Amino acid sequence: MVSTLDTIRLNAMAKINLGLDVIGKRPDGYHDVRMIMQSIRLYDRIDIESTPQPGISLRTNLPFLPTDERNIAYKAARRMLEDFHIDGGVKISIEKHIPVAAGMAGGSTDCAAVLYGMDQLFSLGLGQEKLMKIGLSLGADVPYCLLRQAALAEGIGEVLTPLPPIAPCHILIAKPPVSVSTGQVYQSLILDRDTPHPDIDGMARAMKTGSLPGVVSRLGNVLESVTISMHPVIADIKKNIMSAGALGALMSGSGPTVFGIFDDEGKARAAYDIIRDSGLVQQVFLTSPVDFEKQAE
Repeated sequence: MVSTLDTIRLNAMAKINLGLDVIGKRPDGYHDVRMIMQSIRLYDRIDIESTPQPGISLRTNLPFLPTDERNIAYKAARRMLEDFHIDGGVKISIEKHIPVAAGMAGGSTDCAAVLYGMDQLFSLGLGQEKLMKIGLSLGADVPYCLLRQAALAEGIGEVLTPLPPIAPCHILIAKPPVSVSTGQVYQSLILDRDTPHPDIDGMARAMKTGSLPGVVSRLGNVLESVTISMHPVIADIKKNIMSAGALGALMSGSGPTVFGIFDDEGKARAAYDIIRDSGLVQQVFLTSPVDFEKQAE
């Protein structure tokens, strides 16, 4: 975070789902989930500037993204201005690097950054718990993005139990040239007694003991079968990542992004080249998990 009296710059971190289980559908239409999420070193750059003029000015480096209230970051700014009767307005600049509509919480993390940034910029003193409550009203992943560490997420994603980060590793991110609607994926999900459910509790124990093999052996995402049926290229990418030496590979969130976990940097770099040149992907990144406790030391 970089801050002056009237501007603030933040890194809005992406996440991956190491495990994603869906328990059932709720009467309100949402689904109860149990997920383990991990922040990674891939982020959007958010700049927020206070202005004496009322209103919100939002711009991004991607011309196809909306810059009005269709953008969740814009909604966050409007909510903060209205709820806390802030005089003046804000200019927001979002430099996008996280793939869009990709299962990596790109929109939610931008929203979280705006909430946190405006709390700091205007000295509101709201704190994490209050910001999470506001964030939940904007999106189910926003509270996690405000937490900014590995966590078990339950309920619709808002009941968070912090976890130690995954053991040090190298993470390959690969997004095919397709976008996915989270709502459509959940609407198409059919849960029955044959649905394979990942071992979320076992993965949480492995996170706590720092066992990378224990985490990788339990990678699982209930939504994979739905999204892969829509976009078979996801299965092809997973196969190629595993063939390139990954310990494990999985679709993140509702997709279509696939990540691979490597314990060897050389193998990870070689896999990056293979996947980049495969013709299957639109974006590819090589990154690592974030350990915010170490960053704070």
